[in-house]
Amino acid sequence: MLQDAWGDINRKDRINSLAQNSKGKVGFVSLGCAKNLCDTEVMLHRLMEAGYEITPEETEADVVIINTCAFIESAKKEAIDNILDIAWLKEHGSLRGLVVAGCLPERYREQLLEEMPEIDAVIGVGSIDKIEEAVERAMNGGSESEKYCCLPDKDACALGGDRIVTTGEAFAYIKIAEGCNNRCSYCAIPGIRGGLRSRPIEDIVAEAQGLDEMGIKELIVIAQDTTVYGLDLYGKYALPKLLRAITENTQIPWIRILYCYPDKITEELVQEIRENDRIVKYIDLPVQHISDKMLIAMNRHGDSACIRDAIRRLKEAVPDIVIRSTAIVGFPGEDEADFEALCQFISEGPFARFGAFPYSKEEDTPAYSMEDQVDEKTKQERYDILMRHQLTISEAFQQSLVGDTVEVLCEGFDPVSESYFGRSFREAPEIDGKIWFSAAREVQEGAFVTVRITEAMDYDLVGEVQA
Repeated sequence: MLQDAWGDINRKDRINSLAQNSKGKVGFVSLGCAKNLCDTEVMLHRLMEAGYEITPEETEADVVIINTCAFIESAKKEAIDNILDIAWLKEHGSLRGLVVAGCLPERYREQLLEEMPEIDAVIGVGSIDKIEEAVERAMNGGSESEKYCCLPDKDACALGGDRIVTTGEAFAYIKIAEGCNNRCSYCAIPGIRGGLRSRPIEDIVAEAQGLDEMGIKELIVIAQDTTVYGLDLYGKYALPKLLRAITENTQIPWIRILYCYPDKITEELVQEIRENDRIVKYIDLPVQHISDKMLIAMNRHGDSACIRDAIRRLKEAVPDIVIRSTAIVGFPGEDEADFEALCQFISEGPFARFGAFPYSKEEDTPAYSMEDQVDEKTKQERYDILMRHQLTISEAFQQSLVGDTVEVLCEGFDPVSESYFGRSFREAPEIDGKIWFSAAREVQEGAFVTVRITEAMDYDLVGEVQA
């Protein structure tokens, strides 16, 4: 069963019914990526079905669950800060229990309970189906010996599950696989999430049909690497087949693909993007670098020629496609020549949307012990320089859209600016900008409207609905 968060969690009659029979109030904090959010939504559903009331206010909760990210140092710090902030409510508020879920306990299973006694229960990425047990134990507080810890074999855990959609009425994510086999030398994800495990096509299609019945207008396909989807189940890349199955069995107008790898952009996938009208002409293609020396050091599966070829084939097949990418600066061994090559590549303008990250030195990864580590000051300087290059490209791209008329999916109304906001096919939620627009009539969340772009900012656009 799929349920809409606004139509269920926050609906007064539902809350009143829950309050009369509730086992207690549970609050959620979901950190990290959209893949983590899908896990949070499964846990929300399980707890509601078990009789718990979900509250958006941590100060009202009996138990708070923090679903954590531990991919890089900044994510770990954010998770720990949130744990300490919520733990304060145990001493100064009415909070009875604190559950920490997801990547942080999976990565630091030994230290977490020892070093943070405020935590009452931990569950790993492979045990979200145990969330009811964890909450029940946390609800009772308990001594050190009674703390709940569930960290089973993540490679054997069930995938998917009924969930509560928390992203509103316009769009929803759908996670098609878990884990990763790519083994990039900087990445801790295989150790945290395990190896590649694809969900069967029929399971994904059934979930997509449920989202379609809810009225979701945009389905965002995600995994650690979407392009490798199906290799473990079917012996070949099956993303094109999955996309066709979704479009043949639903009426969802927009399907967006994130987390595609350049070396796996097959001709079949390019053709599916070109010929399938419901796949938005947008692709997320993380390249991480363009220097072959750096790509080898990163253990990326594809050299600079592969990256350029993937971009060329996509743009030749779909001239108006928007390609988004990311890069890492300051990776061990990156010298000025490598960085200049990356800056030159970005200045050529292959990406309408782009983000960069200073390299984060992560234990339990091959890059952690590599020689020629780049100092933090140089990393930040290179990040700033690279993003200035991209800002010039982004500004020109945004300005080129002024005067255009675009189809926009409305995501809501902002009372402060007195403007509606939404996105066209060119913007993915959270990672790209928004389109802010005025309208002479009321526009519902989840509705498509025609907007004329009147102004461009660095990353956002401004427009007005056409009659």
